[in-house]
Amino acid sequence: MGRISYFSRSTSYGSMAVGVPSTVLEPPNVYKSRWRSIRVMYLTMFLSSISFSICMSSIWPFLRVVDLKTSTDFLGWVIAAYSIGQFFASPLFGFWANCRESSKEPLIITIVISTIGNLMYAYIQDFPSPRRYYLLAARALIGFGAGNVAVVRSYVSGATTIKERTSALAHVSAAQAIGFILGPALQAAFVSLGYPGIVEIPEIHINFYTATGFVSAILSVINLILVVVVFGEYRVHDDNTSPSIANVQDSSSSQSLLHKDTPDVASVISCNILFFVVLFVFSIFETIATPLSMDMFGWTKEQATLYTGIMLACSGVLAICIFIGVKYLSKKMNERYILLGGFIFCLLSFITYLPWGKHYPAIEPTDIIPIHPDNGTTTEPSTGAPPVGCPMIHSWCFTTPKIYLAQFLAATALLSIGYPTTNVMTYSIYSKVLGPRPQGTQMGWITASGSSARTLGPVFVSYVYDSYGPRYIFASVSGVLLLTVIFTFSLILLKRLLPFKSARIVVGRSVGTQ
Repeated sequence: MGRISYFSRSTSYGSMAVGVPSTVLEPPNVYKSRWRSIRVMYLTMFLSSISFSICMSSIWPFLRVVDLKTSTDFLGWVIAAYSIGQFFASPLFGFWANCRESSKEPLIITIVISTIGNLMYAYIQDFPSPRRYYLLAARALIGFGAGNVAVVRSYVSGATTIKERTSALAHVSAAQAIGFILGPALQAAFVSLGYPGIVEIPEIHINFYTATGFVSAILSVINLILVVVVFGEYRVHDDNTSPSIANVQDSSSSQSLLHKDTPDVASVISCNILFFVVLFVFSIFETIATPLSMDMFGWTKEQATLYTGIMLACSGVLAICIFIGVKYLSKKMNERYILLGGFIFCLLSFITYLPWGKHYPAIEPTDIIPIHPDNGTTTEPSTGAPPVGCPMIHSWCFTTPKIYLAQFLAATALLSIGYPTTNVMTYSIYSKVLGPRPQGTQMGWITASGSSARTLGPVFVSYVYDSYGPRYIFASVSGVLLLTVIFTFSLILLKRLLPFKSARIVVGRSVGTQ
């Protein structure tokens, strides 16, 4: 495999040389090193995704275990805490990567922060009451560490050519999807540990809730070692005419780009809006899946954790197939139309979720005796069975039709097609709209846009679910998606979301071959 390297034709430009890059072959060892580093970024995205998803199906029952005074309103804040942390961290670490021209430094810091957050989550039962606030802080720390998502996508965008980029970003998203699969699957496997679980060492509680924190911390340490030992800095400057690749660890390859124009501002803003909708929609599903299944299907906490974990894992498998399909479909079809199709699938999904029919969910018994988290014991109602069903405190339980399991699974399958399609296409189009420039800060902003959606989504769904029930949630989100489909179609008609085109000059010293 050949390498494309940068040379400059000497022309005076201050103290620097101005040149137009020429093309030479890339040595196999450089090619392997560059792609080895990109694959480390795949792994980083994968592990970040696991840290987020591994406890999603159990976080609600865990909240009820560690703090009796918690509510579904507070559940929204706990889930949103991750995204709030990521919202502030993404632009910060993206800007850091741009200014320092280094992705390794922010990656190391974010992985360490994530490790601390996961250990805090694992030890949450050793904190004083009220524990729900410490759980909130732990999730915020994990989210702050997940600010490296912006650095990962920025690096992959910068280390690939235009032709390589859609495929590479699809692999990044696929790695994220695999993390979403294994996270709930691992949580489902940990159900066998039970609660209060096993205690091998005093003051260390290992059960099916806390095991997720310990496993995530161990995986973060492995990721940290790979970033320190294996990862290398590479950057490709590609404007579709004469790409150049530089190992930015080599001080002799220092160079910068000057553009006579800037990316289309309307397209940049539109991509951020679209990505906000993508993450807002999916965060609604993530937040509501477990409590909805408990209320509609009469599942216990353990059953909801297990079955929702299996469902999310199957959803992730389907998402991976979609990522692979999108990767090849994008070579034959305009990416903007693929994006539009993804939003249509999301719209169909939430329409399918809407409750209908004449049957209503079973009502939870009123003689509930709560769980005692301090001594790890539980007492059951007088019937001898754990309380299940839709709680009487929700007045909508008596007026909202039941959502059938087959209906729920069909809608989730549609969402599993629409979400990965819109996710990878938005990132791919956004990267190409920005053009051949360091993208750390811009990737930070689009990640922050998604994080704000993950913040507002859980808070919105928790409040509306408590007060009005699932019918109003699914109807309102369907309205948002309908407007998004119209907006996306309008952008296509106006010929927005097109790749950046620039009259480019490269400023720097000659790199030569490596």
